[in-house]
Amino acid sequence: MLVEGLLESAADCLTVSSEPAGDTLLQQFNMHFETMTADTPELLPLAQRIRYQVYCVENHLENPADHPDALECDEFDAHAVQSLLVHRRTQAALGTVRLVLPLPHAPQESFAIQRLSNHPALRGSRALPLRSTAEVSRFSISRKFGRCVTDMKTKRDPFETALACETRVRPSSPLMRLGLIQALVRMSVDNGITHWCAVMEPTLLRMLAAMAVHFEPIGSLVEYHGWRQPCFCNVADVLCCVKRERPAFWDVLTLGGALLADHDLRRRA
Repeated sequence: MLVEGLLESAADCLTVSSEPAGDTLLQQFNMHFETMTADTPELLPLAQRIRYQVYCVENHLENPADHPDALECDEFDAHAVQSLLVHRRTQAALGTVRLVLPLPHAPQESFAIQRLSNHPALRGSRALPLRSTAEVSRFSISRKFGRCVTDMKTKRDPFETALACETRVRPSSPLMRLGLIQALVRMSVDNGITHWCAVMEPTLLRMLAAMAVHFEPIGSLVEYHGWRQPCFCNVADVLCCVKRERPAFWDVLTLGGALLADHDLRRRA
């Protein structure tokens, strides 16, 4: 439920350094990174291992003793889709993000946010249609880069090429954050999601707003590993705003619009 891993200053997310001046932001992203859905028996545990590293080891938000297999998972994984951010040159998985999908038979009881806030909007409304809403969670970029995706796919010993998988890309790189949001857009398109909800630190909301990604607060702050703000957004409205205010960011989030082809989100984004 918590959205973590984006806690560096807002100013950092507005610049990309040490790249060829002639390259667009999308070209820079495609040069260094790719996103992929973690939808196989090999890749899903890799996403959960990154979550364990970020939530249990680096930030101490979850108890490592509750995850003796070093895989951070919970009940929401059963109706969620997840993606990985991968460094192209090394094929190292650097980050992950999850979309918890609505339960067809109980959309009012689908998300962790609904357990933390009793705001009426979280029971369904015109502004937040639950059957096409998903909860953004486990937005994670590890400071210690993990296993190689190629090793996971081929079932090779992941430690054989551990050194080869190390990279010096800064975890605070705005391209990495944009990549995870790109993964959210892709998963939303694939699953018919039009709205996102989440529980975020106010600092994170301000940083996303600096990227032209605006969420609307729902009710008051709630206590969960610190004070957090329940919030939501219309994905098409967000993409429209990003395109207007940060067109280079929009190119990365939508792969130059390719992710929105023949989809309802394209009408306004």
